[in-house]
Amino acid sequence: MCTLHIEEETHLAVMGSRNLTRTPSPMPMQRPPDGELTLFDISWADVLIPNMSVYLSLKDLFNLRSCSRTALRFVESALEMRTELHLSGNNTDNIQLGFKVLARCCRRLEQLHLASCKWLTDELLLPLLQNNKQRLSAVNLNECVNITALSLQPIIVQCKELRVLKLSKCQWLTTGAVDALTLHQNKLIEFDISYCGAIGERCLIIFFRKLNKLTVLSLANTPSVTDQVLIQIGNYCRELEHINLIGCAAISDYGVHALTNCCPQLQSLMVQRCPLVTERVLAPLRGRLHIDRPSMGYNMPAMHHRLYLQV
Repeated sequence: MCTLHIEEETHLAVMGSRNLTRTPSPMPMQRPPDGELTLFDISWADVLIPNMSVYLSLKDLFNLRSCSRTALRFVESALEMRTELHLSGNNTDNIQLGFKVLARCCRRLEQLHLASCKWLTDELLLPLLQNNKQRLSAVNLNECVNITALSLQPIIVQCKELRVLKLSKCQWLTTGAVDALTLHQNKLIEFDISYCGAIGERCLIIFFRKLNKLTVLSLANTPSVTDQVLIQIGNYCRELEHINLIGCAAISDYGVHALTNCCPQLQSLMVQRCPLVTERVLAPLRGRLHIDRPSMGYNMPAMHHRLYLQV
C-alpha cells in the first residue's frame, strides 16, 4: 500500500473531522493547497463503493482501513453496503477482532457463510445478526461447534427473508429449536441438518408439513429420519429436487418409494449406507434421477422383475 503525502493526509484528516459518523459519500470536492485531487475525492456512493470496493477482499479492506482516518471511514462505509460475508473455514489468529468490526459495520448482509469457524461464539455472532436480520436470506453455520441455540433465536424469529439455512454437525440444535423454526419459517428452499442427533422424529414430521417450497434437503446421518418422515416430505415438499439421506439407517424401501413417487421434480437421491434401501426400489428410478449408489440389480431375473412390477 502506498504512503500518502503530508498534504494529502492533511486534506483527508480535515475531511474526516467534518463528520465522525459513517457516510457513503465525502463532502464536495475541494482541492488541497497543491491543487491535486486524491482518490477519496471521487464520489464514494456512485463510484468507489460500487465499482472499486467490491473487488477488494476483506484483507484488502482491512489493510486500507489502517492507512488513515478517511480510509477507515471509507472502508466502514463500504462494509455497511456489503451484501455477502464469506468466512467459512477461516480460523486465522485474532480473526475475532476483525469479526467485531464486521459485526458493527455490516448492515445490509443477505448472504452469511461462517461454516467451520471454530472461534465463533454467541457473543460474537449475535450483534451481527441483530444488525442484519431484515435482509438475511442465506445463513451457513455448518460445524460451528462453539455457538448455541441462543444464536438461532434472531434467525428464526426475525429473519423473514430467510431461504437457506445450513446447520450440519451442530449438536446444539435441539427439538425445541426445530419447533420454533416450524412456527416462524416456512419459506426455506434449502435446509441442512445433517449429523444433528438431538432432533426427534415427531418434530421433523411436523416441521416438513410447512416446507412446501423446499428444493434441497440434507438429512445425512440424522438418526430420527424414518420412513414416516420421508412420507411427510413426499406429501408436503412436492418441489423437492435434491435429497441427501446418506447414513439414515432407519429408512427402508417403503419410505423411499413414498418419497420418490410424490416428488416429480426430484433429480438426485443419495442413499449410501442405508442398509434397508435395496435395488428393489432403486432400479426403477435409475435413468430418471441420479442415485449415488452403484447399481446392484440390473441383472435381476425376469420372474423377480415381473413380481416387483405387480407389487
